This record gives sequence, C-alpha cells and structure tokens, in this order.
Amino acid sequence: MLQETRLHRIRALLTTQHQVSTERIIKELGISRETARRDIIELEAQGLARRVHGGLVAVDSQPEPPLQVRRNAQAREKRAIAVAAAQHLQPGQTLFLDAGTTTTMLAEELRTMSGLTIITNSLQAALALSAAEEHDTLNNQVILLGGMMMAGAQQTRGEMTVGEIYRYRADVALLSPVGIDAKNGASSFHPHEAAIARAMVQQAHRTLLLADHSKLGVISRTLYAPISEVDLLICDSGPAKAGALAALQQVLPQVQVV
Repeated sequence: MLQETRLHRIRALLTTQHQVSTERIIKELGISRETARRDIIELEAQGLARRVHGGLVAVDSQPEPPLQVRRNAQAREKRAIAVAAAQHLQPGQTLFLDAGTTTTMLAEELRTMSGLTIITNSLQAALALSAAEEHDTLNNQVILLGGMMMAGAQQTRGEMTVGEIYRYRADVALLSPVGIDAKNGASSFHPHEAAIARAMVQQAHRTLLLADHSKLGVISRTLYAPISEVDLLICDSGPAKAGALAALQQVLPQVQVV
C-alpha cells in the first residue's frame, strides 16, 4: 500500500474519531508498527495531526472551500489573470498546469492557441483543452498525468503523479497557489497539491504564479516554492492588499497587475 493511501486512510479515521491509537492504525491498515510510526511522524510533519502517547489526535485547520466555491470567488479577476498569462506563452512551448481554479480558466484561454504541449493533473483543465467534436484535431497536445483519485476530487494526485512529472521538462510552470507571501513564497493547503506544484517548479525553466488579490500576503499550510524560484506573478490589486502587493513587487523580478 502506498504511503499516500495509508495517510489518507489514517486522516479519514481522524475525521470521524478525532483521536486514533497506534494499535488501531496497525489493525485497520494491516501494517507493521514501524510503518505506523513512520506514518504518524509524517502526518505530524505535514501539520495534519499531533502525536500523543499511544497514537494521534487531529489538528483543527481551516480547509480550502469546495472547488465550485473557489471558482466563483473573484471570477472576473481570475479571468483577467488567465488572459494575461496566455499572452506570455508562444507556440512550441511545453507547459505544466496545476489544478487551481485560475489555471483551469487559463486552460480555457489556451484553446485559442496552437502548438503547445500542456501537461496537467487537472481533469477540468484537460477537459477544457480537449473540448471538441470527436474527430476534430486539437490545436495543442494535452497530457493528463496519471495518479490516484479521491472522492469528489477533480485532479490526480499521489506518488504516481509526482513521479510522472519528473519524466518531463517544461518551459513554463503555471501555478495557482493558495497563498503567495513576500517572505515565505508560494504555498498550498493540501500537502499532496504542494508536492505536485513543487515538482512542477523543479522541472520547469520558468515559474509563473497566477493569484487573485485574496492570495496575496497569505501563508497556507504547506510551502512549495521559495520566492527566489518565482519568475513572474500575475495578480490583480485588491484594495485591502496594497501592502502585500508592494512587498511582493520589492522581491520578485516581475509582477504584472491586471
């Protein structure tokens, strides 16, 4: 059983029980005590649980809103950011797209372009890019990364997905973080999403972050890219985020405000 699967099952137990003993983890998952110990340490390292004598207790943390809620929030700003991002791309390039709401809107914009190779773990982005009649020829090559699917998820994830990313080199990684902060860099709420974004950053020549103003100055739970690895931030200017935007403009090589 992959560690990603084990961690998901332990987290499911924590959701219903709040506290889970090491003995129950061993019994429920059919694993050794040493494996259970490693998984407990990993969950604590990810900030998802806290070790106590004899097991784990859940750590209360505010999760991201559901995908549809996130997609509707700042929709006009996200669309403007997506349009601006497309203008930085050209035929012949290979792109990584993560499964953020803004990058899904970017996928819709990329349908009007041609000659791109687009690699993504987002089912919504892949469907947007391949929307055509059955016998039509697509303008771009679309590669959907393999991996695990979880209930309600519209993306692939896990060790298989990350491993596939390392098979490719891309010209540009286009990512939609949960937060971007001048000191800490880009971050995501879920560790599995951060792992995918981190791999895409490492395998791309340039990294472009697409973030509406609600993301500016925000530090989410799992960091995946230091500020030094971000080449361009495309964002809008929310009135309450002037300080965060100014701080990012001081440390990033390029910030485009739409």
